[in-house]
Amino acid sequence: MNIKSLVIVALALASAVPLSAGPKKKKIVPRAMLERMESVPCGAKQRGLSGLGTIWASAGITHVNSDEKLCPQYLLRTDEMEYHVRPTDGKHLVVLPVGHEVEYKIKGDKMLVKVPDGDKKTRTYKVVAMNPTNPDTSAQDTSRPSSEKP
Repeated sequence: MNIKSLVIVALALASAVPLSAGPKKKKIVPRAMLERMESVPCGAKQRGLSGLGTIWASAGITHVNSDEKLCPQYLLRTDEMEYHVRPTDGKHLVVLPVGHEVEYKIKGDKMLVKVPDGDKKTRTYKVVAMNPTNPDTSAQDTSRPSSEKP
């Protein structure tokens, strides 16, 4: 009887401890280096009476103020790719710290970027261009004539 009760207590203790009680694995968040920021043209602001052209043209009022609108474009570089991104929110622009590491997540043509050293707020950017950082060198090697003679 003593052995049976000991076995029952041991089984109860073994079932009380969950199998996954070990340390939890953190998800690895992809990181990129924020290399540079450029101001690129992304549209034109027009003010004036251009929409009523035919009516106002007869009266001589044809002046339109047209300024080129500039948007920030960032270059994020990973080990495999270079991403050129622009902010989707044009009214509330935040300047990201160039030269710092950022965490990112890609969803479709959008990139969610978070600066862990900064305010840790996730912002949405549109991916404009993607380029591989190290193009495949094996394709270039096959186009060269070999120096070995048969």
